[in-house]
Amino acid sequence: MADHTQTTDRGLGLGLLLGAVAILGALVMLTTAPQIEAAWGFAAAMVFGSLAIVAMHVYWD
Repeated sequence: MADHTQTTDRGLGLGLLLGAVAILGALVMLTTAPQIEAAWGFAAAMVFGSLAIVAMHVYWD
């Protein structure tokens, strides 16, 4: 019997999706004038950027 291995691009897809959200957070950080909104944008950029890297490492085949 032949063994079939199936690979997916889930790591790449999740990495790209979370990376896009991280870029949106960075844009929020750059475009908002009050400091609290800029801080939330920075936090979103850092969290989703980190999650993008984790997703690539976890699901990469």
